[in-house]
Amino acid sequence: MSVRHFLQSHWRSIAIVVTAAAIACAFLVIWLSMPPRVIVMATGPEGGTYYELGERYRAALARSGVEVRLVPTAGSVENLAKLLDPHSGVSVALMQGGIAGTGAASELESLGTMFYEPRWRFSRPGVEGVGLAGLRGRKISIGPEGSGSRALSLKLLASAGIDGRNSELLALTPRETAEKLSAGEIDVAFLMASWDSPVVQQLLADDRVVLSGYPRADALVALNPFLSKVTVPRGAANLVKDLPPSDVVLIAAKASLLVRKDMHPAIQYLLLNAAVEIHSRAGIFNRANDFPAAEATDVPLSSEALRFYKSDLPFLHEYFPFWMAELIGKLVILLIPVLAVLYPMIHFLPRIYDWAMRSKVLRMYGELRVLENATSRDQGNKSDIPEMIALLDRMEEQVNDLTMPIAYASMLYELRTHIDLVRGSLKKHADNVAE
Repeated sequence: MSVRHFLQSHWRSIAIVVTAAAIACAFLVIWLSMPPRVIVMATGPEGGTYYELGERYRAALARSGVEVRLVPTAGSVENLAKLLDPHSGVSVALMQGGIAGTGAASELESLGTMFYEPRWRFSRPGVEGVGLAGLRGRKISIGPEGSGSRALSLKLLASAGIDGRNSELLALTPRETAEKLSAGEIDVAFLMASWDSPVVQQLLADDRVVLSGYPRADALVALNPFLSKVTVPRGAANLVKDLPPSDVVLIAAKASLLVRKDMHPAIQYLLLNAAVEIHSRAGIFNRANDFPAAEATDVPLSSEALRFYKSDLPFLHEYFPFWMAELIGKLVILLIPVLAVLYPMIHFLPRIYDWAMRSKVLRMYGELRVLENATSRDQGNKSDIPEMIALLDRMEEQVNDLTMPIAYASMLYELRTHIDLVRGSLKKHADNVAE
């Protein structure tokens, strides 16, 4: 059986198989492009602000069926290293402003700024009024290796001529810092933490510790654009004790939520939705709904973040659970080209099918017409007639072998009748030639 004849005989089955295969491939592509069920988030040391926020992100995404695995770190510097390492598995992290730098823009994207992270300066009594330059020779806690607090402290202290050669710079954790400062074992502590941090609240309530400000905060902000100036109002820590006893001006970085560029867009929307839930409340340094904000401190905002801040969640996510919204969205994308193909197929297939069935018969009518014309010309000699009758017999056998639906059976009967008519005409012609 020739390929052409096979295709003509089985075109319906072939069309069904090809369509089914195309749909199966499309569904496979949809399945492979669905959002992951598990993501890994780098936080900070356990008990710290970043880790506590990581727990809240984990709870928020769990409601949508996404598991968030938290990886404790020393802080922003280590978070950045893990985000930039494609083998670490980390795809999202909170990051202190000014840490990532422009070099990370090729690998990372921002989902916006999430909250102020003040640089607290706590001192033992007698040291609170000393400027940065006056800290030379002191014991200073600047944060553990890998933390954003340490990175910023080293930068600002270096601008005042202070480094590890003329002062004792200690890599203490926030908890260790609070203990040693309260005990008078160190002179000054620099911390990067939110207002709600347990260590910050502990030190604000400690009579043996004084909160110091930054008299040249405007200059520091001007020289470091990623910083902002914030104020702790008088009495905000304790109205009864009037702590602090006056307004204290601090500098603060804005913490951003960074993701790898290959993070699935749907997961980015989940993180952004969780960020609104977690960070939109009013705080000591911000009004309600100031955060999350469409700001790019170190790396540019992702396209999903830009759309989110302009128009909130995608339409389907407003009315359907996360996974259902994603599936419906993928199916819509799939159905548009499928319907674009199927509609004309559904419209034209009956016509094509009708043409294919009729063409089987019409082709044989063409051969029959040739024989009939040869007979009607009345010029053939008697020796040609047996050959023509043999051709008619073979044609009739072909007609008998044709497989046609019942709806086209009448065409076969008509064709057989016409073959008989031509055969009769040939025999009549043979008789006339014989006379």
